[in-house]
Amino acid sequence: MIPRLPFRQTPLYVLTCLCLLLACTANTQAADKKDKQQGRLLSGKVLDPQDNPVIGAVVYLTNTRTHEVKTYIIGQEGTYRFPGLTNVDYEVYAQFNNHKSDTRSVSQFDDRSQVYIDLKVVTH
Repeated sequence: MIPRLPFRQTPLYVLTCLCLLLACTANTQAADKKDKQQGRLLSGKVLDPQDNPVIGAVVYLTNTRTHEVKTYIIGQEGTYRFPGLTNVDYEVYAQFNNHKSDTRSVSQFDDRSQVYIDLKVVTH
């Protein structure tokens, strides 16, 4: 229930609410813009043939333009995450105990801001 305010205080109350609403909207828009400027996100899981996480596997991400390689070591959840990727082609694969997953590609023409790729590694 909204409290009834004297007539003279009502405009101040409405103005305060309006200012708060505008501030929240501006913050949301700034956060959305910041996320878009930070680049794409590549994430996924490294799994064995039975869909169990491969703990300790290493994911390799290669920028095909600069040949820069980033790595990620898989933890208990089996997930990896590479945020802030620029709009170029990438290749990604996982390796565990000399066993390697298939190499997958992320195209610069893929306009999704979040790309999800699971990698399968035969562990035996």
